[in-house]
Amino acid sequence: MPIKNIVTDQRVTKAKLERAKELRREMTPAEKLLWKEVRANKLGVRFRRQQVIQGFIVDFYCHKAGLVVEVDGDIHDLQKDEDERREKVLREMGLMIVRFGNDEVVRNLSAVVNKIKSMIFPES
Repeated sequence: MPIKNIVTDQRVTKAKLERAKELRREMTPAEKLLWKEVRANKLGVRFRRQQVIQGFIVDFYCHKAGLVVEVDGDIHDLQKDEDERREKVLREMGLMIVRFGNDEVVRNLSAVVNKIKSMIFPES
């Protein structure tokens, strides 16, 4: 079950908010592809992009499903410890996290979208 008011009741620094806005303007090609598939309730639920949660900026977030979707580029190979710490905090909040590589999104977008759907609607 999703966490109540996870986004609306948090304090976000001005710097973090500006960084999230910058990331929305400068999405990677893989993030842009995936955003086209999940935006505007296309999957039956609302997603936010570059959402601040507990001081972390996650690529995509669906509050109704309690789902964080991350699209990882090469930089994530260099920050595995930080990613693990982030995931631990987010999971302790009751959130599910799924990660996809940039190449996976670009080469097999339909499989990525199907995986996201299966996490939103596990009984389907």
